[in-house]
Amino acid sequence: MAALCARLDGVTVQVAGRALRLHSAGAARISVQPDGRTRLLAVITNPSVALILMMIGVYGLLFEFMSPGAVAPGVIGAICLLLAMYALQLLPVNYAGLALIILGICFMVAEAFLPSFGAVGLGGVAAFVAGALMLIDTDLPDYGIPPGLIGGVAVVSALLIGAIAAVALRSRRRAVVSGAGSLPGDVAEMLVADAAGQGWANAAGETWRVRSAAPLRRGQQVRIVGRRGATLDVIPIDPLHSHPPGELP
Repeated sequence: MAALCARLDGVTVQVAGRALRLHSAGAARISVQPDGRTRLLAVITNPSVALILMMIGVYGLLFEFMSPGAVAPGVIGAICLLLAMYALQLLPVNYAGLALIILGICFMVAEAFLPSFGAVGLGGVAAFVAGALMLIDTDLPDYGIPPGLIGGVAVVSALLIGAIAAVALRSRRRAVVSGAGSLPGDVAEMLVADAAGQGWANAAGETWRVRSAAPLRRGQQVRIVGRRGATLDVIPIDPLHSHPPGELP
């Protein structure tokens, strides 16, 4: 510090349009420590911390969208994302790298809602890694993002995408347990029927038009054996059970 003061002594500088001559030789030195706010902002504006905050924000909002009502992931995610945006606007950012990161995040979020089984998500991870490597546009030391951190975030993202793809694949292979596809094999009760084997039945809480090769009667139990459009194919279970036949609407 003494050497610096000696070199600056006598140097003329421009301050508010006025030329001022420095007299720094032998000047008293005063040490000023940054306050808590300044130290906190210094941590947030670290490029590595900004990247981590961005990913926490994105994943928090993603979990909130996938499980509405959890509240906590959405609140934490929104706060972290805003802090990351504040940090990035203070850093020397390469906008091409930022665009790649945003594109990668969009792909990773889309993976949770599109049946691509990992293709879109892995493309998002690749775009994110490329964008993170070129995000900070400066040669100054301590401003770059460590490759280890980028690789760690990429691995975590890939594992999360793999888990989402596995869940989607397992759901795709699971047998249908509700809806029209689950009706074959169920039992329905005839509401309106005629001797020609046609009528209306209550199946799974809904009213369906039905037809059968055998005569049907109101109140009769029938088993669903197929479906053609909005009409169910049925066979009588209890052909002896009868009520006065109704009329087709």
